Amino acid sequence: MAKNFVSNKDETVRMFKSDFMEALSKVHPSVPVIIYLPVILYMFYLSIFQYNISAGNIIGIFVFGIFIWTLTEYLLHRFVFHLKLKGELGERIHFIFHGVHHDYPSDSKRLVMPPSVSIPLAVLFYFLFYYLIGSISVHPFFAGFLTGYLFYDLTHYAVHHFNMHSKFWLAIKHHHIKHHYQDPAKGYGVSSPLWDKVFGTTFKEKEEN
Repeated sequence: MAKNFVSNKDETVRMFKSDFMEALSKVHPSVPVIIYLPVILYMFYLSIFQYNISAGNIIGIFVFGIFIWTLTEYLLHRFVFHLKLKGELGERIHFIFHGVHHDYPSDSKRLVMPPSVSIPLAVLFYFLFYYLIGSISVHPFFAGFLTGYLFYDLTHYAVHHFNMHSKFWLAIKHHHIKHHYQDPAKGYGVSSPLWDKVFGTTFKEKEEN
C-alpha cells in the first residue's frame, strides 16, 4: 500500500479558493489564549463575586471541568476528526477538519484550533453544560473545561515545534508523534494518554520504547 504524503517542513498548503476562508484557517498559537483566558477569568469572577461559590467547591468543580475536557478531547479527536466519510466531498471534509494536519504536521499556522471553529463549539458546550449541571456550577466548570482546552491547544503546538527535555513532556510528545508516524488509529489523546489507556487505543509497551 502506498504511503500517504507527509511533509516534515514548516510549510502550508492552500485549502480554500477564497482568500477570506484561507485566512480564517490559519491561526497564531497566541490567539486561543487571547480569546479564552479572559473568558476563564470572567467565569471565576462570576463564581466568586456573583454566585458566592465556596473556594473548595470552585476548585473541585474546576478540576472536574478539566477532567471532562480530557474525555471530550479524546472523543472529538477519535470520532470527529478521524471520521472517514465516503466520496469526494467526504474526503474533502475530512481533509479540512483534520487530514491537512496529518499531511502537514509541522505547519505552525494550523496547529491550534481556528476561532471560526472553536468559538461555535465553546458556545455549544457552554449551553450543553448549562442545562446539564445548572446555571451556577457551570461557571467554575466551564473555566476548567476551557483551561483544559487551552492546555490541549498549546501542548499540541509545543509537541510539534518545541524541543522537550523533561520526562513528562517527552512522554506526551512521543505519544502524539506515534499517532502521526506510527499508527493514526491509536494515541488520540494529545494532552493526556489517559483515555487511550481506558479505551484500549494506546500503543503497546514495546511500541512506546
